[in-house]
Amino acid sequence: MNFSYYPGCTLKTKAKELDMYARKSAEALGVTMEELENWQCCGAVYPMAEDEIATKLSAVRALAAAKEKKQDLLTLCSACHHVLKRVNDDMKNNEYIRTRANNYLKLDEAYEGETNVVHYLEMLRDTVGFDNLKKAVVNPLKGRKIGAFYGCLLLRPSGVMAFDNAENPTIIEDFIKAIGATPVVFPCRNECCGGYIAMDDKAAAQKQVERIMDSAVEHGAEELITACPLCMYNLDANATCHKLPVRYFTELLAEALGVK
Repeated sequence: MNFSYYPGCTLKTKAKELDMYARKSAEALGVTMEELENWQCCGAVYPMAEDEIATKLSAVRALAAAKEKKQDLLTLCSACHHVLKRVNDDMKNNEYIRTRANNYLKLDEAYEGETNVVHYLEMLRDTVGFDNLKKAVVNPLKGRKIGAFYGCLLLRPSGVMAFDNAENPTIIEDFIKAIGATPVVFPCRNECCGGYIAMDDKAAAQKQVERIMDSAVEHGAEELITACPLCMYNLDANATCHKLPVRYFTELLAEALGVK
């Protein structure tokens, strides 16, 4: 099972644990993550303006590189996954963007959205299989009550991301079950954490984080997991009352597989 892998900038700096535990766990599961050569920052935010072409080009380069290798493109960071998936949809379905991006890049072969962008959690579900993951667990996390915090970037817009049901997702809860822990479903698990406004309006970000933490605690969560470095930062930095431990899902995966 070989994938091209796009780590993104934050996984080389502030979110090294998300990357490190993912690589160790993949190796234990027989999955090869081939990091793309000369990848560039995806931009972290999907540009909404249709005539904004230049800021989408680094994503197109990564997608084209995976196509050249005839591999799916594996992602981890929620923001990177969001940008790559939406730009890929543009290249597949928007002739205006596709034509101009290809004209800029002058690739040997035009890119038209052929690459399949796969999040690591989707790889665990659809390639490894949660039943097989459960069999590979050597250190089941029994007794751990874990809330899955999805945030917004993995799920929306649901028609393009096609990650899970945006209103009632289950993939991370199924992951939690597979590693032997108890998933805690709470109402705010699929809402925005406020991370994008944390620098501009800290009070508003704190208010949103408190809603999330209160919701998780009220439903019995003792810790949270996430796939998003921005959510990780915001949930940790701006929790002022309830402050549950927040970890990357890959850290718990590595713990359960005995490779941490």
